[in-house]
Amino acid sequence: MTKKEMYEKRTEELLMPIIKENNFDLWDVEYVREGSNWYLRAYIDKEGGFTVNDCELVSRRLSDLLDKEDFIEDSYILEVSSPGLGRQLKKDRDFEKSIGKDVDVKLFTPVSGSKELTGSLKSFDKTSVVITFEDGIEQSIERKNISVIKLALDF
Repeated sequence: MTKKEMYEKRTEELLMPIIKENNFDLWDVEYVREGSNWYLRAYIDKEGGFTVNDCELVSRRLSDLLDKEDFIEDSYILEVSSPGLGRQLKKDRDFEKSIGKDVDVKLFTPVSGSKELTGSLKSFDKTSVVITFEDGIEQSIERKNISVIKLALDF
C-alpha cells in the first residue's frame, strides 16, 4: 500500500463514525499534490444536499482527529466539501448509487468512433460498465478504457 493509499484509508476510517452519526454519505477521500501543496480532501453528501454547516461540522471533527492521530508526515490542507452535481464515479459504491442515472464518459481510445459518450448507466462489474443510449442501444465499455466517468449535468 502506498503512502497516499494509507493516508486515504486511515482518513476514511476516522471519518466513518462522523458520517454514520450524522446520516451522511462518504463519496471519496483523496490525498493529492497540487503545485507545492498537499491536499487531503473528503467529499461528503447527504439526502437533500450537503450544507456549509455540514461541511463545518465534519471539518472540525475530522481536523481534531487528524491532529490527535498525527499519521500524515507532510504538511497538508484539509478540505471537506460536496462532490458536486457532476460528481466523478470512482468506486463501486459510486457506480451502485448511480445505476439508472445519466453519465458522461470520456475514453482513452474511441468506442464506436467517439471518445466521449453520454447515456444511462445500466450496470457495471469489476472490468466494464454498460451504458444505454437514448435510442435504446447498449454499449459495454471496459473500465480500463475510461478516463473519466461522471454524472451528467441536466439543465
